[in-house]
Amino acid sequence: MKKLVAFITSTYPEKSFSIDLALALSENGVDTLELGIPFSDPVADGPLIEQANYKALNLGFKFEHLLEISQVISPKIDTLWMGYFNSFYQQDMDKLIPLAKKIGVNGFIIPDLPHEEALSYENLFSNNNVSNISFVAPTDSDERIKKIVSNAQKFIYMVAYTGITGSGTSEDLQKFLTSIKAYTKTPVYVGFGVNAKTAKEKVQGADGVIVGSAFIDILLQDKLDYSQKIKKCTELAKTIKNEINS
Repeated sequence: MKKLVAFITSTYPEKSFSIDLALALSENGVDTLELGIPFSDPVADGPLIEQANYKALNLGFKFEHLLEISQVISPKIDTLWMGYFNSFYQQDMDKLIPLAKKIGVNGFIIPDLPHEEALSYENLFSNNNVSNISFVAPTDSDERIKKIVSNAQKFIYMVAYTGITGSGTSEDLQKFLTSIKAYTKTPVYVGFGVNAKTAKEKVQGADGVIVGSAFIDILLQDKLDYSQKIKKCTELAKTIKNEINS
């Protein structure tokens, strides 16, 4: 069974909604929740997630809200924190990683923390049994892929650029996947540009998909009330889970 990771922005539109949505997604095909930490300069995210970040910050997001959400949802769904390194660094990694473990959070996704710099925290992550998710991109050489994935934990985040579309996508991704899987047994999940229309194609040869903007697009629709947003998100989750496993 191929896995579905869903990204949502913490506290957007509010904390209680994030909890309700996370629990609903856990019951409708989502295997892992990527709980996004709102940040003012989300360089790896597209315009939809960027907009949700700004809205959450303007509504008063505080790091303690992330902790409160995580305490409720982590017993019910595999929970990861996704954020930019400054957000984590400001909390003191020596204290934050053990706290994450205590709460029940299983890993961090930090797109702007280079592999070489992440190594300085390797023992801290390992000693607390918290994963630091590794990223690989099509621009990485075989030598660098081997280095990055040699000790990858939980899953590898394979960046599939949205610019690689059409008939060339499958060929390019398959070659890329082969390069990754030559050096690791860790599952490989495809992220970036994955939605209900593209999931089936992008998951070929991979072990799962990571979906963010497609969910955030629903959350940004002001014409929908909270229950309608949750209903649409759960329908999307079920559709994608079926697509990647059919």
